[in-house]
Amino acid sequence: MKLSQFQFELPQELIATKPSYWRDECKLLVLHKDTGEIEHRIFKDIIEYFGKGDTFVLNDTKVFPARLYGKKEKTGADIMVFLLRELGREQRLWDVIVEPARKIRIGNKLYFGEDQSLVAEVIDNTTSRGRTLRFLYDGPYEDFKQSLFALGETPVPLWVKAKPDENDKTDFQTIFADKEGAVSAPAAGLHFSRELFNRMILHDIDKTFITLHMGIGNFRTVDVEDLSKHRMDSERLIIPEEAAEKINSTKRQGGKIVAIGTTTLKGLETYVTTKAEVNAYDGWTNKFIFPPYRFSIPDALVSNFHRPESTMLMAVAAFGGFQNVMNAYEVAIKEEYRFGPYGDAMLIL
Repeated sequence: MKLSQFQFELPQELIATKPSYWRDECKLLVLHKDTGEIEHRIFKDIIEYFGKGDTFVLNDTKVFPARLYGKKEKTGADIMVFLLRELGREQRLWDVIVEPARKIRIGNKLYFGEDQSLVAEVIDNTTSRGRTLRFLYDGPYEDFKQSLFALGETPVPLWVKAKPDENDKTDFQTIFADKEGAVSAPAAGLHFSRELFNRMILHDIDKTFITLHMGIGNFRTVDVEDLSKHRMDSERLIIPEEAAEKINSTKRQGGKIVAIGTTTLKGLETYVTTKAEVNAYDGWTNKFIFPPYRFSIPDALVSNFHRPESTMLMAVAAFGGFQNVMNAYEVAIKEEYRFGPYGDAMLIL
């Protein structure tokens, strides 16, 4: 498929800048992919579509404060550093993106904090935009990490809001976030509340967790018209033994697997056996899902409404059918569903 096929006009006013007051009471568009039928519900109604023997698979990654603002040595120029992943605990090494990138070179020092107490040195240019930084900090690792994260802000995408506030520290985190490492929240998981989890128990609906540390690659602009030529950034994926067994036993017994979010969808489809099962795994994935694609593991998908030409939209279209999903997006815009990580949700059955 072509990139241009995923273009549509998204009104700015439909981009949500904060979540629903109650996590589980946002709007829910239900798409039946076999017929194209659409229903309009609220999110907590989701349990009415599932029952005993079905399993929700959620991503328990935890967002860290990845965006920092500082100054370049000598010139004092303002810079933004986006932390991507930690490379070396003892060496204080991090892969980062620096903006503006063109004047940041190996050997440059960057200063952070009002008193410029945290200093980093550029030691590698990994890509045209990416860098590797070594933070010059002599104290204990725990003190360094605390200092670094105290200076960072919640990485709510800038197209959602220009400046995060205190509420975003909790709003941009699922209630089950556990494994630190993501630079963006798995948005579909944001709609789950403790009350909804309790109602799932009453309906005998199971749940299990995998971890996929969502990277900034999900938000990079796709710059090739031929989607088969696009390459995704690698992200850390962990499927525990317990989760793999729960997923596989659910499939064997005829239950439904519900992927909560496109990150979970990607994780479930990364390493599938010839028996259409998942194995426990701890490694990396750069899987890119776009139509047409034959799924082996999930039977249903929950996802937020995504921006035009985004890789998340492409994954949703692969699961629900291109025409079905693009039609559903047209309906969502007409019915004023909210888009983005703080927006409303779609259930595809």
